[in-house]
Amino acid sequence: MTEAETETVSTGYSPRPLQAQIHRSLRRFNVLVCHRRFGKTVLAINELIDRALRCELERPRFVYLAPLYKQAKAIAWDYLKAYTSAIPGVSKHEGELRVDLPNGGRIQLLGADNPDALRGVYLDMAVLDEFAQMDPRAWGEVIRPALADRQGGALFIGTPKGRNAFCDLYEAASAGKLGDEWWAGLYRASETGVIPGNELANLRKQMDENEYEQELECSFQAAIAGAYYGKELSAAERDTRIRRVDWEPALPVTTAWDLGIGDATSIWFVQQIGRQVRVIDFYEASGVGLDHYAKVLKEKPYVYGTHLLPHDTEVTELGTGKSRASVLVGFGIRPTIVRKLGVDDGIQAVRSLLPRCWFDKERCAAGIRALLMYQRDWDAGLGTFKPRPRHDWASHAADAFRYLAVGLRDETPGHVPPSRQTVEYNPLTYGWGGSQSASDQAWSPLD
Repeated sequence: MTEAETETVSTGYSPRPLQAQIHRSLRRFNVLVCHRRFGKTVLAINELIDRALRCELERPRFVYLAPLYKQAKAIAWDYLKAYTSAIPGVSKHEGELRVDLPNGGRIQLLGADNPDALRGVYLDMAVLDEFAQMDPRAWGEVIRPALADRQGGALFIGTPKGRNAFCDLYEAASAGKLGDEWWAGLYRASETGVIPGNELANLRKQMDENEYEQELECSFQAAIAGAYYGKELSAAERDTRIRRVDWEPALPVTTAWDLGIGDATSIWFVQQIGRQVRVIDFYEASGVGLDHYAKVLKEKPYVYGTHLLPHDTEVTELGTGKSRASVLVGFGIRPTIVRKLGVDDGIQAVRSLLPRCWFDKERCAAGIRALLMYQRDWDAGLGTFKPRPRHDWASHAADAFRYLAVGLRDETPGHVPPSRQTVEYNPLTYGWGGSQSASDQAWSPLD
């Protein structure tokens, strides 16, 4: 396009001074920690628009990723439509939350609850909004490889949610540990002037102290509102029970599983020494069969004792005519089925177990993050937390740990679980020996 053909168009975006400063500071990879109402989503959407219009590569591709697809639509779609409406030749696709630009560029909104939608595509830039609430693997396994061949960039934005992958990324980038391609910034409400001082004073009076420190002062140390195990894990960190934990070759290793159907399967590995529970390892994957997990267990150097699995492991699948319990037995893994227990009772069992736990900081890092992020949703209409846990990427590891807590408690000498008939599991027929009623399906077979 010649200079005479160039047309200047205003998108209507007028950045605040700090926003303009951030736009100038951005590098290839960026981590932006901001207080609520700073305007980080507006900033990110306009950064995407600007880079997409200026990109000289063929068919530029840019994405905005929120924790959930419905969040992407609620948070960013109106902004994307509004700030591209004045651009000549732009087309909007409501059903796909996508905007096509006149230079062949495309900006699309997606949810991290389905990151596989991006597998096999290339990207020139990705914005990951509220990365603390995403499964960290969405970045390492999906987004980062998609940026490689075109040397695309990324912008992580969000407000702290405890010490998790977002915290680790910010601390590493701000300390210069990730190299010169990374930039990090943190903006507290007490320093930006975006929210007037008198309004901040009112908010401090009306909000819980932890909520205020987290949401407005960007504290990674504040307890996460609605988190089930924040207090217990904070105590474990304070007591240096999250550290290097060596495994003892002479002792058997207990595993506890949550078997995903179409999503992640999580496995904890623990050893018991007296009342001390050493959580020595954690593994999680998705999109693979039970043979994969059997291979993972075989390749680890542990000698196994009990394998604790949920009651639905016994359910016969229509496609194969076998239960997952029988398939595992075929791979040499004899499951002990944890009795069915209400979620609230299971959560209480975890809270009782955690003060006895020592976690290996490195091998269990992903699992610890999931336990920290296991929380209830806030019901804005009722002004209270919802009674059930949020189902997201953190649920699988938390459910597996719940089965661990219940299973270990039932194995404790002197503990008498609810009276039910116990039956012996027969690995030769993949069935049950002895008589059994339908109500016994939820009870633990003897290992």
